[in-house]
Formats: sequence, C-alpha cells, structure tokens
Amino acid sequence: MTLLLLTFLVSTLVTLWVVRTAHRHAHLSGDANTSGPQKFHQGVVPRIGGVGILAGLFAPVMWLWWIGKPEGTIGVLLLLCGLPAFFSGIVEDLTKNVAPSKRLFATLLSAGLASWLLGATLNRADVPGVDWLMGITAVAVACTAVAVAGVANSVNIIDGFNGLASMCVMLMLAAFGLLALMADDKLIAHLCLFSVMAVAGFFVWNYPRGLVFLGDGGAYFLGFWVAEMGVLLVVRNPEMSPLAALLVVIYPVFETVFSIYRRRFLRAVPPGLPDGIHLHSLIYRRLVRWAAGPRDSRSMTARNSAVAPYLWTLCLFSLVPAVLFWNNKPLLTASILSFGLTYWVLYWRIVRFRTPGFMRATRKAVRRLMGLSGQRQSPP
Repeated sequence: MTLLLLTFLVSTLVTLWVVRTAHRHAHLSGDANTSGPQKFHQGVVPRIGGVGILAGLFAPVMWLWWIGKPEGTIGVLLLLCGLPAFFSGIVEDLTKNVAPSKRLFATLLSAGLASWLLGATLNRADVPGVDWLMGITAVAVACTAVAVAGVANSVNIIDGFNGLASMCVMLMLAAFGLLALMADDKLIAHLCLFSVMAVAGFFVWNYPRGLVFLGDGGAYFLGFWVAEMGVLLVVRNPEMSPLAALLVVIYPVFETVFSIYRRRFLRAVPPGLPDGIHLHSLIYRRLVRWAAGPRDSRSMTARNSAVAPYLWTLCLFSLVPAVLFWNNKPLLTASILSFGLTYWVLYWRIVRFRTPGFMRATRKAVRRLMGLSGQRQSPP
C-alpha cells in the first residue's frame, strides 16, 4: 500500500510541476495549435504529461529492484525497453517534427527489446492456422512487435479529449490486473496496480480541467506498457487465452483499424492522414457540442470533458467479458465480434444524425455533471 501511494504521489507532484512551470517551457511543450481537425481545446496546454507517469512508475520499480524483488527487475527492464517509444514521442511533443513512421519504428524497437530482454514474445494466438506460424520464432517476434506497436499507436489515436485515453488505459490495466490475480500471477498484478496509480496521478490534472495532456510521449509509452502487460500475462500463464488480452485493448485497436478502413476505402485518402471524424470526435460534434451558450475557455473545456464518459462506457463493454470469459475461446471470440458490431452501429448511426436513444437520454446527466445544464443544444 505504501508503494502504491508513493507511485501516485510522485506522478501527481511531477505532473503538477509540469503544469506550474508551463510558462517556462510552453514555447516547446505547449500545444498551441487549436485549429487542426483533432483539436478540441482552448489555449496553450503542455503536452508532456507522460513525464509524470514515467516518474511515478520509476519510483516503485526502482525500490523493488533495490530490495531484490522480481517485480523490480522486470519493471526496470520494461521501463528501459519502453524508452525508445517514450523519447520518440517526447521529441515530437517538443519539436513537432518527428514523422509518424519514425515514432512507429521506435515503438517496434521497444517491443523488440522486450522480446529479447524479457521473453515477451507471443507464440500463440488461439486462431486456427495462425498458431502454426507463431511457432516460428522470427514470425512470433515480428507479430508481437507489430501488435505492441499497433496498440501504442491506437492509444495515441484515442488521445483526443480530456481524460479519454488515460481513463481507458487505467481501466485496461485494472482488467489485466484482475486477470493476473485469476491466474495467480501476482507479479503482473502488482505491476498493473503501480501502473494504474501512476496514470491516476496524471489524470487528476488532466480531467476535467485539461491542465496537461499526455502528448505523443505519454500516449506511445502507455500504449507500449499496457500492450506488454497483456503479452507478459499470456506468455507467463499458458491457461490465459490471447483473445482475452485482445478483448481488453479492443476499443483503441478497433478504432485504429476502422479509421484505416474508413480513410483508405471510403474516403480514398492516405490511412495516416489526420481527420476529425473518429468516434470520439463525432460524439463531441453531434452529441456534446451546443450551438448556443458561453464560448469562454471554462465552458469549452467542460464540453471537451463531457465526451470521455461515453467512451469509458464503450471501453467497459469489452473489459467485462474479457474478465468473465478469460479462458473461454468461443465466448471471447463472440465478444470481440459483438464489440466490433456495436462500434460499427454506433458510428454509423451518429454520423447519420440518428444518435441512439439511450445516448440522448444520458446527455442531460452528462451536461449537468459538466456544469453545462443551462446551455441550449443543437439537434442530435
């Protein structure tokens, strides 16, 4: 318990330092561009919140390593493996000049290091035909690296609104922690708990006021970290189905896959081209944003923060069956397909101005929670 509190305290204080000293480094760390298709904030906000999360994780794992605990050894090695992903993102946050391909390569390198130093390599997928290929070491390493990099990139994609990515990551880490306890893997369970507390220290400054952002450094590192928790959980526990790990991270992964399909085949544009019609962006434009009402920074921030609870709920839609059916392949497969269908239906109904009734029914509660009850809304 003491180490959990230490993790939260270090992360909270370091992130607070980032916020309080923003006037000194905002010319480098600040996200001043509010005109892009994925920009929904007001004012200059530091986007190096990943520094606090990294510091929060560093404190407990170093102590555990110092006293000779296995959690410390694995934690330190995993932090070292994640540094390429983290620094490629931080450099982008500071210079705005690192190509997505270079960040992706750095994350692939981090995953490769984890395979080499920690044996974090998936050799099965519980998919007929694929498992045979995964038995080839080179194929297994390559597939694992691509999967980890894909999750890291997907977390970066959903990092568009206050509290969205950070809370989803906390929920995913908590799910992996529960799965680890069910498999009697206390080492992974402890690492997941430390991770949740580290992200929580950032979350208190990010939501709902949006005082600091994850940035690419924080998003890529958290995506790498949560993916490796899933990989290590499956590698260390043969009874754990890889489909359960996939179901835990299916929301950001499916968001990425669907975005590639939408851009490439429906809009005929490059898959990597940013746009403003992700599901979270549509919820903001069609369900949360109002045509009338105050346009001051406080009200705009409140509208930004009103988006995340809808997506937290969607994330839980995959986490609950993952925890309940963690070793039942047919039910896990059905849950993955069910999530994809649910996402697809929600997306197309919202994009066609036919927002589901249950989402409209909860809008009033969300408005009141965000202090926006007095504002008039545009038609759904």
